[in-house]
Amino acid sequence: MDLSNLRPAEGSKHSDNFRRGRGHGSGNGKTAGKGHKGQLARSGHKKPGFEGGQMPLYRRLPKRGFKCINSKEIIAINVDVLNRYEDGEEITVEKLLETGAISKAADGVKILGNGELSKKLTVKVDAVSEGAKSKIEAAGGTVEVI
Repeated sequence: MDLSNLRPAEGSKHSDNFRRGRGHGSGNGKTAGKGHKGQLARSGHKKPGFEGGQMPLYRRLPKRGFKCINSKEIIAINVDVLNRYEDGEEITVEKLLETGAISKAADGVKILGNGELSKKLTVKVDAVSEGAKSKIEAAGGTVEVI
């Protein structure tokens, strides 16, 4: 160690308890480092979103839309999608996910009656339309709402 490497201990300079506004001799008197007048010199300045009297951004932009907190995301698939499975297979939400019939697990899956079904299947999903139920049962399958 030599004199050119000396420096004050970590945290010993510029402490938080520096006394501002205690006269010219302190080096930080009169305006106490706040400059002259203006919003930055006042106490309680800088309201969040305040833009100097200009209409703030959050008031310039229009209000848009409504998000219902009680809504559920139901994925709908048609009866003809079930033709990809083997005869006598049990179709569940997990099975639909792993085979790629649906892309994500939402709040529920509903089978709709568009298309034809030629396989005998046991379907266990969250909801089934009347048309889809009649087509599945007509093909010899069963429907169970879970």
